[in-house]
Amino acid sequence: MNALPSWRFLHPTDFSEASEVAFAHALKLALVTHGQLHVLHVAPPDAAVQWRNFPGIREALERWGVLPAGSTPDAVGALGIDVEKVTAVAGDPISATADYLRRAPADVIVLATHPRDGLDRWRHPSVAQAIARHAGEVALFVPAGSDGFVSAATGEMRLRRVLVPLAHAPDPRPAVAAAAALASQAREASVAFRLVHAGAGDGPDVTTPEQAGWTWDRLTVSGDPATAVVRAIREWTPDLTVMTTEGRHGFMDALRGSTTEQVLRAALCPVLAVSTSARALPRLSRL
Repeated sequence: MNALPSWRFLHPTDFSEASEVAFAHALKLALVTHGQLHVLHVAPPDAAVQWRNFPGIREALERWGVLPAGSTPDAVGALGIDVEKVTAVAGDPISATADYLRRAPADVIVLATHPRDGLDRWRHPSVAQAIARHAGEVALFVPAGSDGFVSAATGEMRLRRVLVPLAHAPDPRPAVAAAAALASQAREASVAFRLVHAGAGDGPDVTTPEQAGWTWDRLTVSGDPATAVVRAIREWTPDLTVMTTEGRHGFMDALRGSTTEQVLRAALCPVLAVSTSARALPRLSRL
């Protein structure tokens, strides 16, 4: 069987504190998958490009203990990852991100979200078309104010509680697979997974991967799915919520889907949106 290609990650950054947290997640995921990471900053036309503002790749890896202090630039590539810092000059950073994706498609977008700014700007028709065509099957949204599940200081993945909403549509299996794949990388002694279904009955039947120290419990609640998921996040305080989206374009479907979008706007923890694409299922094993 041919080896699956490396994951390609894109992290748009505005150099904010929230973006620094999202960058730590993007770098960690690229590290554990031996993937490619592009860190993109879009500067306004009248701004001078300051490369020193970009997050330091080697500095982070040295801080995490992955590289020894004083490593040379080629030490990063020796780890099996490819990291590139990219700058673009444009008046609209969202459209510029879409333009960049046309030239360099990505499998995963890792993005800091700022709820007060809203998510509508990502859905302008021209932007939506470009991202839907060139963005990948997985999108990780890290809300401002959240430390996320990767420590920027140590690089440690902390996944002790993972919430997975269940619905008959979209198919929840990719979310369950992604949750298990990430938990495996975290190597926690124990991980509690909670499957939440809002509505009548017990929800869809899914097979849950078993591993020593893992527990899976199911919770059925009444009411609107988005409200139920947000309530579960606030009451249970998971480290990560994993949701499926329709079709092959996880990023845009996450923004279009009313349930996922409402969760993104209110979530207090990172949200991983995974496409229901059949191609995404085997690739999730490489997370």
